[in-house]
Amino acid sequence: MPKSDDLKFSDFTTGEKLRLVGLGARALKRGVADDGSGNVDISDLKRKVERIERKALRRKNGK
Repeated sequence: MPKSDDLKFSDFTTGEKLRLVGLGARALKRGVADDGSGNVDISDLKRKVERIERKALRRKNGK
């Protein structure tokens, strides 16, 4: 039985889904553009994804 704080892809709005896909594409692009050092900073993109997830979780839990 899923916990109440588990999010499914269907819990996101269409706009949020598009933003998540876009952020994933941007992270992928940064990884491809890496010069082989492995030092790719995607922390800003992770924060944006976490913000979207928190918003969806609040909406799902009715807070």
